[in-house]
Amino acid sequence: MVRVLLADDQPLIRAGLVMVITDAPDIEVVGQAGSGAEALRLVHGLRPDVVVMDIRMPGLDGIEATRRIRTEAPGTRVLMLTTFDDDENVYGSLRAGASGFLLKDMALDDILAAVRVVAAGDALIAPSVTRRLIADFTDRDAAPARDPRAGDRARARLVGVTEREHEVLALVARGLANSEIAAELVISLATAKTHVANLLTKLDARDRIQLVILAYEAGIVG
Repeated sequence: MVRVLLADDQPLIRAGLVMVITDAPDIEVVGQAGSGAEALRLVHGLRPDVVVMDIRMPGLDGIEATRRIRTEAPGTRVLMLTTFDDDENVYGSLRAGASGFLLKDMALDDILAAVRVVAAGDALIAPSVTRRLIADFTDRDAAPARDPRAGDRARARLVGVTEREHEVLALVARGLANSEIAAELVISLATAKTHVANLLTKLDARDRIQLVILAYEAGIVG
């Protein structure tokens, strides 16, 4: 059973999510929080598998709450809840350790699937979302300024990555799924999956989201 904590300052949003999750036999809501501070407190007490976290909340916002949860309760993973179209804090959420995103207007089945994916230890980063992230990252007006030291560190981590893996990393950063990477490079799906797995291992990346961040910081995208 996947144990979920809902954190959103809008009671109607929480109520809607509870209704969705109640019908799932393998997921249960173990708690609700109306702020980031309350979410952090409940995580320590309830130890949920997944927190569905709104980005924008009064006081301790979702990004800082996520950062502290990932530090203080690393066994708990976080899905950010966002409208995305107008949210400028997506990159900060990724850096804080979020494992993916839920859109407030997503289909109900997609919400449940996202919770299951993250609870299983993977990241929810659909190709369309990745492409939007990269567009936001590289928007000259909206993107956070690159830290030269972060770029140097990112490039240093790429030592030992083969030329083919570098190509795969660039495609991951562009938002391509494994099947699309296979088609782009004219390789089998199994080979594409192997290259991605090797990148995760060599770069000590938790998931594809961290690969995207690394590619951005190293200047592979943008």
